[in-house]
Order: sequence, then structure tokens, then C-alpha cells
Amino acid sequence: MNFNSLRKEITSNNASVKELVNDIFAKIDHKDPEINSYICTTRDNAISQAENIDKLIQNKEKLPPLAGMPIAIKDNICTKGVATTCASKMLKSFVAPYESTASSKLWSSGGICLGKTNLDEFAMGSSTETSVFGVTSNPWDINRVPGGSSGGSAASVAAGFCAAAIGSDTGGSIRQPASFCGVVGLKPTYGRVSRWGLVAFASSLDQIGPITNTVSDAAEILYSISGKDPFDSTCLDKPVPNYLTDLNKSIKGLKIGIIKECFEHPGLNPEVKESVLSGVDRFQALGAEIIEVECPRFNDGIATYYVIAPSEASANLARYDGVKYGYRSNEGSNLIDMTSKSRAEGFGDEVQRRILIGTYALSAGYSDAYYKKAQKVRTLIRKDFDNAFKKVDVLLTPTCPTTAFLKGDFVNDPLSMYLSDLLTVPANLAGLPAISIPCGFDTKGLPIGMQLIGNVLEEDRILNAANIFEIDAQVIKNKPLF
Repeated sequence: MNFNSLRKEITSNNASVKELVNDIFAKIDHKDPEINSYICTTRDNAISQAENIDKLIQNKEKLPPLAGMPIAIKDNICTKGVATTCASKMLKSFVAPYESTASSKLWSSGGICLGKTNLDEFAMGSSTETSVFGVTSNPWDINRVPGGSSGGSAASVAAGFCAAAIGSDTGGSIRQPASFCGVVGLKPTYGRVSRWGLVAFASSLDQIGPITNTVSDAAEILYSISGKDPFDSTCLDKPVPNYLTDLNKSIKGLKIGIIKECFEHPGLNPEVKESVLSGVDRFQALGAEIIEVECPRFNDGIATYYVIAPSEASANLARYDGVKYGYRSNEGSNLIDMTSKSRAEGFGDEVQRRILIGTYALSAGYSDAYYKKAQKVRTLIRKDFDNAFKKVDVLLTPTCPTTAFLKGDFVNDPLSMYLSDLLTVPANLAGLPAISIPCGFDTKGLPIGMQLIGNVLEEDRILNAANIFEIDAQVIKNKPLF
């Protein structure tokens, strides 16, 4: 299910938008109990939106660019009048009083909201196993995780429960699940898309982006949600190009840098390495120039990230005290006691772990040794990227060291879980755009993702390269059967 196929159905009068939306909800009702990709659906609102689009079609009025496209929203992005839970007991009953900028732009472009998708609690995880609403399954193998934290978004796209979904990416939370589920996941340049209405995890790292079946769909969504926003001071005031314009441009002569440190890492699965290197050969056959580059501090990204992100999380999550909104413990003899119990009962183990790590890293006597040092390494990582982009146009790595792992494999081993983000976090630390596209399968039939990283605001370049590869390789010919 991609945008072009849906548009053909609509414009050929084979089906109304309302009929298509009803068909998707029927599929969700039948199959999603097995996958658990949605936390809630917004059926009545979706039907109303579909009827409005059908009226425009009947009256032969000009349609908005995303007219009739069914889209799911990760449940850490505010949707007015709809629960925004962050998959946490802390916000289980919270209904957002306003709409996020990104989702608002989607609805004004004619997109139809199907519902809110599952995630790791407060977007802290790489498997979608920490949600208070239960574990999400990977449609390619329901015994395996879909990745995280945008696992519900990626699974819903892969399973055909929506045409596209919106996720958030703090250290790989769009690209890693996209890789595990065999779909396309794009993290834009930091500041390209407004964070207004995104429940903050780590404010200097978080970005909203699309998860889709095709690169061209990702380009369409990115164009719709990008641009300056007066509500977000970190949002860039830069022109937004039409990302569809150059999608089919020849990549002959494009300089693609292969990051040496990524392919030499001992944790990289041999099947993943082989598949991605086959993708490199295909790029070369398509006319790209392949150049090996070094980013000496690339593999320091994971340690740097797990100081900076928890530090920012410990500050951002301090607002959840059981007073104004969110979960409140019924126990506690005074305010301090009530707050303490509310946080202990409302937050899950992983969230508490990261709050404690971050609080420790920021505490007096340790901030210089941990937080400030991590910020210095972050600067060095960015300098490595700057040096690499003096030689090449695009950087290429595997998206993840492995394919989707079994549920429960790392539940009691958080350090091994964190290594899932080894190849994705550097782009977040440097604020660079990056996309994951399917490039093959392992011997178990599980999808493998390849990551393209671009320089600041060069989403058009990585989208172009990814699209040319996608058309030529035709990796995902059939969707998973479950």
C-alpha cells in the first residue's frame, strides 16, 4: 500500500476514500490484535475526513496533496482530543489539548488520521517491549520485535494497516524499526521539522519523520511537515524544496562514502554486512563513485549518546509529578512523598533507569566527568562528519548491526539492547539527515536495512540516491504474510 496505488484506486473510481478507509479498519480489527501496532484508532474522525475528501472529488474540486492518504501517528505526538500516552502508565489517561505542528500539517494536506501507534515507553527503547499497552510484534515474524521506539509505526506500515506513519527519532527510533520491518524510515536534519507537540525525550536530539513503503512517499510526507514554526525556536527558517522534483535524477558520479569503522565493527552480523556491501556494488553499477572514508569517533557515538540523552531526559521528565496532569499515587502523606510515589509507580523500569543515569551524569561533581565530556566528544563526531563530507556527497552504513531479534532476548540485558542503535546515533548527535531503506534479507527471511547519511539540509540528495536504489533493486516485492 503506497500513495500512488491508493491514488489510482481513488481517481479511477474503483473505490471511494471512505470505502478504502473502512477496508483498512477491517484489516486492523482482524489482524492487529496479533501485531498490537495501534494503541487506539480514531475511526469516527477518519470516516469524517474521508467523507470530506469524497465530497471534494464529487464536486471536482482541487484536492490537497495528501488527499485520502491514511496515516498513523506515534503516540508521543500530540493529537487534539485524542489520548497521547507515550505508552506509559504516567500518561495513560492524558488527552492532548492541542495538535502538534507536524500532524496538523498532515491533516491540512488532506491526510487521514487512523490512530495512534505503540512505542517503547516515552520513546526509550529499541524493541517496543516496554509499552504499558503490551509488546508489538514484527509482521515478518510475530515472535520477533519490530524494533523501537517507533515499533508500532513501522509494524503498522509493514502490515498494511496504514499507507504511512509518523515516528520520532532520538537515536535511531525511526530508522532501526524501519530496518527490522522492511520499510523506509527517514530522520530529517535537526530543526527541519517542528518538534512542537512532540513529547520531549532528549530535546537536542529528537526529530519527527516519516515511515513509509516507498522513498517517494517519504519525500511527500517530509515536504508536507517541514518548514519554519513560530512555536519551536529550534525549527530552521530555511526554504523547503519539493523533494519529489529530483527523485529520479541520475546518480552517476555521486560520491558515496563507505564508513570504514562501521564495516569493521565486531558486532556487525556477517549476513547484514554482506547484504549491505551488495547494495554498495549496486550503487557502483548505477554509476556512483564509491570511496572509503574514516570517521574515527563514529563508534564512540553510543557511549556519548547514553550520557547526553538520559541527561536531557532526566530534566524533561521532571515535569511529571502527579500534580497538574498524569498519574497520581493515592498514597503519600505530603507533596514530596506523593510525587516520589507517583513517579515510582507511573514510570517503567527502563524510564527510571535512564532518569537515574541522567541525574547522576548531571549531578555536582560528576557533570564535568560525564556530561561535559560527552558534549566534547559530540563535537568531535560532528567534525569527523564534516571532514568526510569534504570528500563525498553521501555516507553509507548498515542501519543496524543485526536483523530483528526475538522477543525477550535483551529484556534483562539493557547494554546489549543499547547496541542496536550503534550505527544510528551518530547522525542524531551531529544533527544530520539519514534514511534507512531495505537492501536484502537474511537466511531467516528477515529484512536488512541500509542507511544513507547526508549533510545538513541535504535530504534531497539522500532521497534521490535511495529512490534510484529502490527502483533498481526492487527488494520488497511482497509484503509479509502473518
